[in-house]
Amino acid sequence: MRALISRRCVSDLIQRVHLRGSFLVTRAAWNHMKTQKFGRIIMTSSAAGIYGNFGQANYSAAKLGLLGLSNTLAIEGQKYSIHCNTIAPTAGSRLTETVMPPDLVQSLRAEYVAPLVLWLCHEACQENGGLFEVGRGCVCCGAVRWERSLGRTVRQKNKSMTPEAVRDAWNEICDFTDASKPASIQESLQTLVEVLSRVEDERGIRANPTGKCSTSSAVGQTLPEMSFSYTHMNCILYALGVGMSTREPDQLKFLYEGHEDFSCLPTFGVIPAQSAMTGLGSIPGLNIDFTRLLHGEQYLEMFRALPTSGTLTSRATVADVLDKGSGMVILLDVHTYSGRELVCYNQFSVFVVGAGGFGGKRTSQKAVVTAPLPDRAPDAVIVDQTSRDQVRQIHTVPQTALLFKRFESPILHGLCSFGFAARHALKQYAANDVSRFKSIKVRFVKPVYPGQSLQTEMWKEANRIHLQCKVKESGDVVLSGAYIDLHTRDDDAVHSQTDGLQSDLVFAEIGRRIRDAGHELVKKVNAVLGWEISKDGRTVREWTVDLKTGRGSLHTGASEADVIFSVSDEDFMEVVTGKLNPQKAFFSGKLKVKGNIMLSQKLEAVLKDYAKL
Repeated sequence: MRALISRRCVSDLIQRVHLRGSFLVTRAAWNHMKTQKFGRIIMTSSAAGIYGNFGQANYSAAKLGLLGLSNTLAIEGQKYSIHCNTIAPTAGSRLTETVMPPDLVQSLRAEYVAPLVLWLCHEACQENGGLFEVGRGCVCCGAVRWERSLGRTVRQKNKSMTPEAVRDAWNEICDFTDASKPASIQESLQTLVEVLSRVEDERGIRANPTGKCSTSSAVGQTLPEMSFSYTHMNCILYALGVGMSTREPDQLKFLYEGHEDFSCLPTFGVIPAQSAMTGLGSIPGLNIDFTRLLHGEQYLEMFRALPTSGTLTSRATVADVLDKGSGMVILLDVHTYSGRELVCYNQFSVFVVGAGGFGGKRTSQKAVVTAPLPDRAPDAVIVDQTSRDQVRQIHTVPQTALLFKRFESPILHGLCSFGFAARHALKQYAANDVSRFKSIKVRFVKPVYPGQSLQTEMWKEANRIHLQCKVKESGDVVLSGAYIDLHTRDDDAVHSQTDGLQSDLVFAEIGRRIRDAGHELVKKVNAVLGWEISKDGRTVREWTVDLKTGRGSLHTGASEADVIFSVSDEDFMEVVTGKLNPQKAFFSGKLKVKGNIMLSQKLEAVLKDYAKL
């Protein structure tokens, strides 16, 4: 009995120290933070609370309780600019030095956790309600979040729900393929409401017997091959349609077929591909009302400069179908060829209003994603006024205004704004050199009326140009999350031999591998890897290996990466050639890692075959 009382006292003590102690300190500060309309609270949880740990039931319960407290405070404090986040640190200390190797204790010092805490406390940090695992000078897992399987509806209207039904659907209930990631109780309850509505409409397990979306049969379906023949006049009309003018001398190369450098704008690549969308109505499982179809996002990647005339062939495939509740999203992949040579790849993301709620997944790994804007003023801004007569040119849709009856006059097609923004970036950062254009991704937000001015704001980060396009007169954003990737110029790729960097040859080989087997590497790695190569104690080269977007790419310069490796040129070559074990390099401090350290396991896919490297 004495032992039982003792254990209970210890358990209560753990709760009082960790959970109630944090609560009392926060309560004492809360009203002061509300009065000054600013506050930053950091709760210290533990991996034992997130995942559990043998023999630590009392400690784990208290630490996970802190996360629940933090999440609620984040919601209640938002309107007072009080942000609350939680860290789960791993640190070496006197408590862990008996169970960890000395090198590991040294590398997990508390000061490696402090920078994250300081940033979360800074007034410029807008993170709220986040959970972070941190240690060894890196945010090891980034923001940790809950995942929920798509599950299975096991109830029918006017029928009792049985444990046998749960048993029979157990594999699907526990299947985390295409799992959702609710970020709030509202999102969690929204899914519940959607499921209940399907049950009440008698669309429960009878209409969804496999737990899969009824449109799943459409995924992977190939549309009829489409051919598109054009002449130089189509290229010129397109250039005029996206606002080019003979008044600008540097635009003549796109408007006069006799120009010595006559070229077709890269974004013309959407034209031969977009006709494939008309074939969606023939796909089994997709019952589409085309009057309710909206163009949501667009990705275009070029593999060579477009010919200025000829015949192109496009092959389209339904990449995925998503359920957004209020509508259905269809991802359509279109590959366009000149003969047997791949010219460009488009991904159309189209939204069918009112076609959602069928029980499908909400996200897809196959979608080319948009990117957030850098947190600074734009590096460049270009403003162009659209023509009031532009409805007579090729990239406007007067019929859309009448069909939807939503607009008082004809509107410019979103792909027109897309073309304006692309040529602005091409002019600003590539001197209208079409060979430098690699890809573009945009999200369409609002329409533009002929005569309004388009303002393209641009941020350059290495070879990526982040974009935001607005209507200048109203300030409305019409293209968001947009970016253009440029190919490295030849004179950028060839570095001065005075650097004497052996690693340049390795990255040249990595670039060749990406060109040859980019899709395969993207599938295996699905991450952006950054490298900082140093010599004589200073960083002399930065590389970004993008194996997350399109067919992958390699470019010099820093960019937003999932993980960044810092190493000297000499040690890099030792690791690549197998002479230095990466783990030993890491623990000895020769190889430093920032970001998602777990992604270092993907390096084998990039650096395999030492001999060729």
